[in-house]
Amino acid sequence: MTIRIVTDSACDLPQYLVDQYKISIVPLSVRFGEHEFIDRQDLTTEQFWKRCDSSPVLPETAAPSPGQFEAEFRKLAAEGATGIVMISLSGILSATMQSAELAAKAVAGHISVRVVDSRSGSMGQGITVIACAKLAATGASLDEVAAVGDNLAHRSKVWGALDTLENLKKGGRIGGAKAMLASALSIKPIIEVVAGKIEEGGKQRTRSKALAFLIEKVRDAGPIENLAVLQANCNDFEAFVESLREIYSGDIIVGDIGPIIGTHTGAGTIGVAFHTKP
Repeated sequence: MTIRIVTDSACDLPQYLVDQYKISIVPLSVRFGEHEFIDRQDLTTEQFWKRCDSSPVLPETAAPSPGQFEAEFRKLAAEGATGIVMISLSGILSATMQSAELAAKAVAGHISVRVVDSRSGSMGQGITVIACAKLAATGASLDEVAAVGDNLAHRSKVWGALDTLENLKKGGRIGGAKAMLASALSIKPIIEVVAGKIEEGGKQRTRSKALAFLIEKVRDAGPIENLAVLQANCNDFEAFVESLREIYSGDIIVGDIGPIIGTHTGAGTIGVAFHTKP
């Protein structure tokens, strides 16, 4: 029995983990004006942030087509997969999951595919993907891997500290005056992923207070597992990881926030993702 794991590029997983666990990634696309790029193929994370610096408007992202997922599912079947678990970006945030479900139906007579809503994005999605890939490697069944994925999705927590409100301003979510005032006051907005939706998690007056707030959220969460840090061009993330090591003894994965999530959070964002233990 060979169960393969598929996800989409919103997962922000480091490539070495993708390779290590033989994870298949179906990419979303990102568009700057008339120029469209395939995430992780045509545009690296570094190139994305450089374009963002020079772009007067936010880029736009688009979900993969059902055909992209179908092609990947059929490719894995041809390679010997006996079943596939696809773990998607939150179904509330994107049509990606819908595309995967349509593709799963299209290949139903060829290979069984279970689509799991990660109820998250970035490394909140990525840590569920890794956990499922590890389980699949032990010889677990398709239903077992899918069930664990769904269980972990309901136990995933993501907190992020945004460094700027500029992306929200460019996207028309807040007015320029409000963004300017927030910048003058050094207000750092906190976001939280709740049941697949992005919610306001609070505000802090400085960067250091915002990062301390995230560390407290990890400390106060009780027993946790699969801790990860997500970061977007942050020069202080290594010190942040070291602070987390003082309260968490397990491995900590660091993932770079790429185009799909970064479009909305902006450069300078740093966050934590983990699963609470049952």
